[in-house]
Amino acid sequence: MDDASIIELFRKRDENAITELKRKYDRLCRYVAGNILGGREDIEECLNTAYFEVWNNIPPEIPADLRTYLCRIVRNIAIKRLQYNTAGKRDARAAVPIDEIADCVPACADDEVDEDMLAEAISRFLRAQDEKHRMVFVRRYWYGDPLSDIAQRYDMNEKTVATYLFRTRKKLKAFLKKEGYDHE
Repeated sequence: MDDASIIELFRKRDENAITELKRKYDRLCRYVAGNILGGREDIEECLNTAYFEVWNNIPPEIPADLRTYLCRIVRNIAIKRLQYNTAGKRDARAAVPIDEIADCVPACADDEVDEDMLAEAISRFLRAQDEKHRMVFVRRYWYGDPLSDIAQRYDMNEKTVATYLFRTRKKLKAFLKKEGYDHE
């Protein structure tokens, strides 16, 4: 079933919408949540919460890209769950990608930062990058893939992946500064 049909089921408040959403995107959602959370129970809870949130949000929201919309919800819920699980501790799995990018992207909790405008600026930046740099960046900072997995996926050396990420972060920081997001 295509995304428009699934969204239409949500608009009609048809419970089959969740079934179809799971059928199409459950594996991807598990992958996204699994790269952030370790335990199977946490992943299940994260996905159930995400599906419930989608049910509550559509309508009135009508996402242009259901896959991205769902992944964003899963990712945000997984990060919140990890923060809850590791309060007072440090979990290196998620901390590394977040720490890496924290230097160039302002925190959205800042009252001066409009989250949607920042997301659009980052999207514009990524669209301007060559495909390989963009995909390496997205695999690391959206999906939370380890460097070794990215290197294997794109037939690269891990040091090359690290260099790609370093240079892309440096360009992103300069781009965001030019866009008015100087958070230092």
